[in-house]
Amino acid sequence: MLLIQVQKIRNPLLFVLFTTLFFLLSACSKNDGAIATGELNIEGKPLERLTVNYLASPGAVGPIELAEDLGYLEPVKLNYTGIATGGPQGLQAAMSGDVDISSPSFTGSIVNVIASNAPIVAVAASYGSPPDDNRGYYVLEKSPIKQPHDLIGKKVAVNILGAQAEFMLKEWLKRGGLTADEIKQVTLVVVPPGSGEQALRQGHVDVSILNGPAIDRGGVRLLYRDWAMFGDKTLGIYAMSKRYLDKNPNTATQVVTGIARAFEWVNQHSREEVIARFEQIVKKRQRAENPDALKYWYGWGVSDGGRLKDEDFQIWIDWLVKDGQLKENKVNAQSLYTNKYNVYEKFK
Repeated sequence: MLLIQVQKIRNPLLFVLFTTLFFLLSACSKNDGAIATGELNIEGKPLERLTVNYLASPGAVGPIELAEDLGYLEPVKLNYTGIATGGPQGLQAAMSGDVDISSPSFTGSIVNVIASNAPIVAVAASYGSPPDDNRGYYVLEKSPIKQPHDLIGKKVAVNILGAQAEFMLKEWLKRGGLTADEIKQVTLVVVPPGSGEQALRQGHVDVSILNGPAIDRGGVRLLYRDWAMFGDKTLGIYAMSKRYLDKNPNTATQVVTGIARAFEWVNQHSREEVIARFEQIVKKRQRAENPDALKYWYGWGVSDGGRLKDEDFQIWIDWLVKDGQLKENKVNAQSLYTNKYNVYEKFK
């Protein structure tokens, strides 16, 4: 596995296993019983709850937030509970009951989590890899790093362990011909969300994920991008715990279908219209955040209302098996997700 500088757990799968156990145990004490509301969902079924706890990213608008602003969740309201630092954290928060739906999480992360027998399931796509997006993995302009072998002995910034950045880095290194022993010599450095640019420019790391304003400020050079390796695919998902779904199926249907409708709204409007809506949402919610990055939004890369398919997960199951993190036939793609709560097609 890649070495970790800040976190001392060296195996991301072990990290997921231990944190999953912790959150599952802590969840036992939470009171998540359904509450009769008297309100009905989009299918005319009684809503169990009228609020949904969720995590969000500063200076960004997620599909679930757009869905609320468009009125697609009504009468359900979102309750912001904190900042999303990465997919594994969002999945853990959903399992523990701290939130009702995960933050957008890398698909490979949920494969790992469910392989550890965690009672959670993917319910909708959250993002893809649109080719126009300028998000990528950057080095300083004068850096000698130009190819995978140049990263041996170097440091790469990630927001959290076991998430998309780590998967993509290892894939890039493997495609560049690095051996397992050579990959071990590349160090992951966990930095807080939004601090990757500073860490790169100050020389604390050699590679960092950048987009938007950080790129426009200049002095950086693109090393590789997710899209260049995997094309336009669903890379992120929303997930809910099985416990929550069992107790709140009608509220879950309202939320997931609202997200689906938000994706379709985006795909039917111009980029300029969508960004203008995002700016209004950020202004209305009045949080301490910088909205400058909104103008660099190029789409979520999600079609078909965010409905999930076997292929969205199989690519990462195969990847984990090949990498030695997952035993063959440990999980199958169909056990990882459900489209049961996405009834968008009925209401087009």
